[in-house]
Amino acid sequence: MAGFVLPPYPYDRLDELRAVADGFDGGCVDLSVGAPTDPPPPEVVAALSGSDAERGYPPSVGSPAYREAALGWLARRFGIDHTGAAVAGCVGTKEFVVSLPHYLRLLRPGGDTVLYPAVSYPSYAMGATLAGCRAVPVPLDDRWRLDLSAVDPDDIDRCLCLWVNSPGNPAGAIDDLAAAARWGRRHRVPVFSDECYIEYVWDPERCCRDHLSILSQGADGVVAVHSLSKRSNLAGARAGFYAGDPELVGFLSEVRKHAGLMIPGPVQAAAVAAWADDAHVDTQRAVYRSRLARLGAVLSAFGTGGGLPEGGFYLWVRSDDGDCWSLARRMAEELGALVSPGEFYGPAGAGFVRVAAVAPDAAIDRLEQRSASRRGGTVGK
Repeated sequence: MAGFVLPPYPYDRLDELRAVADGFDGGCVDLSVGAPTDPPPPEVVAALSGSDAERGYPPSVGSPAYREAALGWLARRFGIDHTGAAVAGCVGTKEFVVSLPHYLRLLRPGGDTVLYPAVSYPSYAMGATLAGCRAVPVPLDDRWRLDLSAVDPDDIDRCLCLWVNSPGNPAGAIDDLAAAARWGRRHRVPVFSDECYIEYVWDPERCCRDHLSILSQGADGVVAVHSLSKRSNLAGARAGFYAGDPELVGFLSEVRKHAGLMIPGPVQAAAVAAWADDAHVDTQRAVYRSRLARLGAVLSAFGTGGGLPEGGFYLWVRSDDGDCWSLARRMAEELGALVSPGEFYGPAGAGFVRVAAVAPDAAIDRLEQRSASRRGGTVGK
């Protein structure tokens, strides 16, 4: 009997292009996965190594200090009044995203549908697929924001949840979270808002202000999901939290306790230090802003657009011929750069590539040199 056949993991499909890019002096400049390359703050590393929290089992929901630090960050940085909201820790947020539909089916047994942005992080759809649910993309408007008016009423009736991602990956749009919250409450659909890029917003009037989190609309029927992976360069530590509607957070934290999901004690100690400090994030924001500008200039010289996104640290670049793989191959062959074809983020992204501004500055130096050599008529290999 044939079983479920997993699709290939998206980034594994880049191995051939990586080999092409590695042919350049200095090797491949990896702009594909959004993995931080800069160091976390020293005090966070010190807390990780000196917590003395290795022996006992850590609380699955997160220690009181962990949860207080997370809510304190939301209040301090974004003016969120978390009165009435519940909070719990998660082992990074990818596992939360992927496991959520499986657990929501227990809470909402009549539902089998996950709504998610049509161009988005692939784990929203994969989480639904792995839970045996329907993954239904929500169309986006010309600014890469959800068009909730396009959702089929039959899909609403079967819906377990709606995923929102703002600032969005890959296109960097800042969505209307107030509208998403109203839509969810009107239709009695829980709204989960993935806000892991919330610290990287490029309009100075909006940076670190309210309305960037769905919790600015109150906690009823909504859950915000946050991570230290991007904010504090702690992707390897796996620390995040989810906060919002007490019924939803309470149920999920209990079922996750039964599943044995818990952030390691030393990581919780490091996370407390990370959530408490904003200075390192302000420094990192300036680094990403500079890298986005430098990469945008390289892309402009290459003949493609690379305008600054509203948020996040990705450039979402259109392919002239509508073929994301051909543009990705050209960038590997002519610049030694590895980027992500837009089809990784849904069929509606097939005419674009995503360029992550995460490579170290020295690697971007090499990319600029290759770009100059290319314009001067030399191959640069």
